[in-house]
Amino acid sequence: MSAAGDELEALLGLMRALRDPQGGCAWDREQSFASIAPFTIEEAYEVADAIGRGDLDRLRDELGDLLFQVVFHARMAEEAGRFDFAAVARGICDKLVRRHPHIFVERKALDVAQLHVSWEMQKAAERAAAGVHGVLSDVPRALPALARAAKLGRRARRVGFDWPDAAGVRAKIDEELAEIDAALAADEREQVADEIGDLLFTVANWARHLAVDAEDALRRAALKFEQRFECMERLAERDGRALNGLQAAQWEKLWCEAKSLTKKE
Repeated sequence: MSAAGDELEALLGLMRALRDPQGGCAWDREQSFASIAPFTIEEAYEVADAIGRGDLDRLRDELGDLLFQVVFHARMAEEAGRFDFAAVARGICDKLVRRHPHIFVERKALDVAQLHVSWEMQKAAERAAAGVHGVLSDVPRALPALARAAKLGRRARRVGFDWPDAAGVRAKIDEELAEIDAALAADEREQVADEIGDLLFTVANWARHLAVDAEDALRRAALKFEQRFECMERLAERDGRALNGLQAAQWEKLWCEAKSLTKKE
């Protein structure tokens, strides 16, 4: 067996030991699919964070944590007599072969656009075979909100329901902003929340039309803000000033300096 196979078998054995009814860990034994699901999502975010920070050592560790989540779910399913880890691995291998007929069935060169069409046709066939007929019915509700908004937009586009171009979505943003202003003027707080939701949904689909991943763009913007704010903290500490005592002009000066410094870094 290969080194990878040896290590995977060791991990599967470790999981069996942790879930052992007699000598296993009390916490691991009492877990269920539902209780573990939030940890699975969290570990996926940790992987994305390590990638965003360019930290490959941390990425290795986070991928291990995510793999453990897969092993954990597979072990619970095996205990329930439904499937095991081998079935999970076999299933994804079979799916990848089905979705790459140009590689594994009849080898032929396809450009990216043709690959996208082929991939989507195969996915549609799989959904139909599974009895999923609604265009939007299997878009996971647990996806991050911006990512789900864009995915819903992509699905609707398949049947012709979409803005014709990015300019059309941009015009819709102005419309949504006007509706927020109207709700604010009427002091309709619940309506304000609804309209902001509509605005965010539209922005996510504007990003889709511009070939930008809205979720990733917002994550990078948040990281940039975090880095600049931390830089402001260091600058204020250097000058012996407390952040909560700064005036607006001082904040602006710090922000501009931090922005300049972090760009150089």
